[in-house]
Amino acid sequence: MSQAATHTPLIQQYLDVKSRHPDSILFFRVGDFYEMFFDDAEEGSRLLGITLTSRNNGGSDVPLAGVPVKALGDYLPRLVREGRRVAICEQVEDAAQAEGLVRREVTEIVTPGATIEDSLLSAGRNNFLVAIGSSDSDEIHGLATVDVSTGEAELWECPAGLIADELSRIGPSEVLVAAGRPCPEGSWLATTREAWRFTAEMGIETLRRVYGVAGVEGFGLVPGTDDHLIAAAGAVLSYLEEVRPSGISHLRTPVVHRRGGYLYLDEMTRRNLELVDPIRAEDGGTLLSVLDKTLTAMGRRAMRRRLLRPLLDTVEIGHRLDAVEELVDRTDSRAAMRKSLVRIRDLERLTAKIAAMRVGPRELLALAESLGALPELARALDPPRTERLAWLTDGLAGLQDIRERIERTIDPDSPPSLGAGGVVRAGCSADLDGLRAAREEAIGKIASLQASERESTGIDNLKIGFNKVFGYYIEVTRSHLAQVPEHYQRKQTLTGAERYVTPELKAWEQSVVEADMGIAEQEAELYRDLRTSLAADVSRIQAAGRHVAELDVYAGLAEAAVRGNYVRPVIDLEYGLDIRAGRHPVVEQMISRESFIPNDVVLDEEAFVMVLTGPNMAGKSTVLRQVGLIVLMAQTGSFVPADAARIGLCDR
Repeated sequence: MSQAATHTPLIQQYLDVKSRHPDSILFFRVGDFYEMFFDDAEEGSRLLGITLTSRNNGGSDVPLAGVPVKALGDYLPRLVREGRRVAICEQVEDAAQAEGLVRREVTEIVTPGATIEDSLLSAGRNNFLVAIGSSDSDEIHGLATVDVSTGEAELWECPAGLIADELSRIGPSEVLVAAGRPCPEGSWLATTREAWRFTAEMGIETLRRVYGVAGVEGFGLVPGTDDHLIAAAGAVLSYLEEVRPSGISHLRTPVVHRRGGYLYLDEMTRRNLELVDPIRAEDGGTLLSVLDKTLTAMGRRAMRRRLLRPLLDTVEIGHRLDAVEELVDRTDSRAAMRKSLVRIRDLERLTAKIAAMRVGPRELLALAESLGALPELARALDPPRTERLAWLTDGLAGLQDIRERIERTIDPDSPPSLGAGGVVRAGCSADLDGLRAAREEAIGKIASLQASERESTGIDNLKIGFNKVFGYYIEVTRSHLAQVPEHYQRKQTLTGAERYVTPELKAWEQSVVEADMGIAEQEAELYRDLRTSLAADVSRIQAAGRHVAELDVYAGLAEAAVRGNYVRPVIDLEYGLDIRAGRHPVVEQMISRESFIPNDVVLDEEAFVMVLTGPNMAGKSTVLRQVGLIVLMAQTGSFVPADAARIGLCDR
């Protein structure tokens, strides 16, 4: 590459930014395009199938490829799915007001595990970024999981030999590892970072900075004892600070999970039981597909997480079963709940966009509508009979001030983006209303000018038009040019007509231009103020989203229980298993229920082994899997497909 002195100012600016992001493809905003230069252009052209061209760079040309800004949602996912990181460099000042070259800054680095782009996310599953931290003994590791799109943050203890199984359960999009450390193979992108970023000292410093706390003890972490968790947390947070310059203020306080809190499911067990993914894609049947009767994206994600995290706490299992039982018994309440749930959008992912100041007007209207459905959802259970449902419905109160704030500001017929105009509703601002009235008056004067000019000139086919290049003009056909007054100023010549302007027309046009500029500024300011105020309420909206998700899960499990004729299991700490007329929850959905033969399985201290015999394809494996699925369903807090079931708690 030639010396910097030979580069044009634009290319030099590009190179300065690129030097800070050497591992990313740089999308460099130039007007209405994101442009790539040099090696990025060649790689982007190949991966995206777009034309490779060139741009003049003083005395030479450099490779150039670009995509329209409005098509970013089409091209960006393709690069990220290829495992590339993309740095988005925006123009951060108005070109009309810039002195010299427009200032540009990287506003976001899009990676598989750190995105809030809808086109890169699946509504029904989390998009986790994971960092692996180790202890001095290397016997126990810490996994820090963050979903930037929802704000969830969790810390998991994991024995060193089970890291691959745990990652498979979490299903991350990206895994961060320290240099010199191996990363288990999987469908995720492995990102290697400097080893010093995975130290407990850096972790404490990062946690204090990100969450504004004096120490990590408030998270339930003990320096020295929990260094593996602290190191992992610091590594994932420092990475997010780098790739998301707009901030990560919406991240929730990390939840710490100690060993022994959940039933252990290795990868082979999860695959053979077909909990969330079928062994053969063409078969399609999974436990998740049978149980998931949720109606919100938040509920779908929560249901998936539950199936992959069966509990070992009989008290919590009991609370969950109490909630499901109440909704099984209260048919009308369950139906009313589900009617409200269908109106609620993805509150968790909307908060991420609010925090990043990237939420659109229509998304805010969807948020307002969702918040408006919360009181109705709570009333559907009024009064709740169980402690769990009472707590969840209480968490839906006190958010109507946010809904009212949005509805006072955003026009119900708002366009999808701010730049289109008409975002702020009439009556929100007297100044804005005044500017709009002035604009309408000016446009009305221009419209009436056509009639008055026809009358004064005697040109009956004279017309006033507008285009984006010349603005407003008076058009006169060639057959009437002799009647054109002297004060008309020629602006454009056409094949069969001439276009003119007059001082009066220019004056009214200037009034329209000034009003448009004032309206745009006023709308931008009012919209910015609204987004800023909503950003301060992100935690309130997130909390409501968590409550909605859990209510959706309980209502969905109750719906599945009623449709499948499931019963409430008894969970205890005794040694034994007693399932009467048990059925395989997936298989019975694939054949008629009458043709599925239920099975009794009874194991206790006196008879703790059962031998299954029979020819091939007789159903031996089905019985084994059905027992495993019934136990797993019970320990997630679900009713089970049987006439009765008593289950001694299983730890793996």
